[in-house]
Amino acid sequence: MVNTLPKPGIKTPSQETVLTPRFYTTDVEKAANLDLSTQDTELQAMLAEMRADYNRHHFVRDEAFEQSWEHIKGEARQAFIDYLERSCISEFSGFLLFKELSRKLKHRSPLLAEMFQLMARDEARHAGFLNKAMGDFKLSLDLAMVTKTRTYTFFPIEWVLYTVYLSEKIGYWRYIIIYRHLQQHPENQFYPIFRYFESWCQDENRHGDIFKALLRSQPQLWNNWKAKLWSRFFLLSVFATHTMTVHERTGFYKTLGLDATEFDRQVVYNTNETAGRAFPVMLNTEHPQFFPRLQRCAAHNLQIAEIERSSQPKFIKLIRKLPLITAIVWNLLLLYLIQPIDAEALRETVR
Repeated sequence: MVNTLPKPGIKTPSQETVLTPRFYTTDVEKAANLDLSTQDTELQAMLAEMRADYNRHHFVRDEAFEQSWEHIKGEARQAFIDYLERSCISEFSGFLLFKELSRKLKHRSPLLAEMFQLMARDEARHAGFLNKAMGDFKLSLDLAMVTKTRTYTFFPIEWVLYTVYLSEKIGYWRYIIIYRHLQQHPENQFYPIFRYFESWCQDENRHGDIFKALLRSQPQLWNNWKAKLWSRFFLLSVFATHTMTVHERTGFYKTLGLDATEFDRQVVYNTNETAGRAFPVMLNTEHPQFFPRLQRCAAHNLQIAEIERSSQPKFIKLIRKLPLITAIVWNLLLLYLIQPIDAEALRETVR
C-alpha cells in the first residue's frame, strides 16, 4: 500500500477548482511551425535582454527573512499562506509549460526554444522564492509531487498566446500596484517578500512583451472577426477570474491596507488598457455595468463557496448552487455582449 499522507511541513495543495491556477500542455508541432519573421527584430532584441538576466541577483533572501513569523496568526496567517501557495502554483505552472516547449522545440525552432528556456528560468526562480517564503511559516509545497498529481489541460497554441500574454500582464499590474502602495504605506509591509515585487513585475512585463510579439507575428490572431471574438472571450475570462479570486481573499488585501474591490478595479482597468497594444479589441471598462456585473459574479461565487463548505448532502448543495451558477453565466454573457473598443483603430494613436 502506498503512503499518500503528506510529510511533516509539506502542505497538501488546495483542491483544484475552476479558479485555481492550472497546468497546461499544447500543440508543439504547431508551435514549431509558427512564422515569426514579421517580429524577428523585436524577438531578437528581447532574447538579448533575457540572456542578460538583469534580475539574476535580485531574488536573494536577506537578513530581513531571518526572524520568527509566529506573530502573524489566525486568519491573516492563513490568508497569506493561501496567497503564497496560489502564486507559487501559478509560477510553477508557467515553468512547466515553458520547459516543455523549450525541450521539444530545441531542434525545430531554436529562437523559440531559447526564449522559452529563459522564461522557464525566471518562473522557476519565482516559484522557488515563494516556496521558501512558505517555509518561513513551517510549510512548503512538494512541487515534484504536484507535477505528478495535478490535472493537465490541453490548450491550442493560439489560446496559449492569448492567455499567457494576459497572465503575464495582469501579473505585472498586480505586483506593481501592491509594490507602489506599500512604498507609500510601509507600515503595512508585514513581510519582506513585497520589497521584491518591483523586480518581479519587470520579469512579468518582459514575458508579456515576448508573448505580444508572438501574438502579433500571427495575423490571424488579430486581423479578423474571429480574433476579435476570441480576444473578448479571453479578456473577460481572465478579468472575471481575477475579480472572483480577489474577493475570495479580501482579508489578505485588508492586511496590506488595500480595498479588494478598488485593487481589482485598478488591475483590470490597467491590464485592459495594456492589452490594447496586442489584442484587436479592448473591453469597455467605462461602461456603467462593467464592474458592477463583475462584482455580482464575485458575490455569487462567495455564496457558492459558503454552500460548498456546509455539511449538507451533495445533491442539496447542487440544487442551491445552480441558481447562483446561472446568475454568474448570465452576467458574464451580458458583459461579453457589451460593445468592445476597436484597438486596431487606435493603433496609431498616442495614449
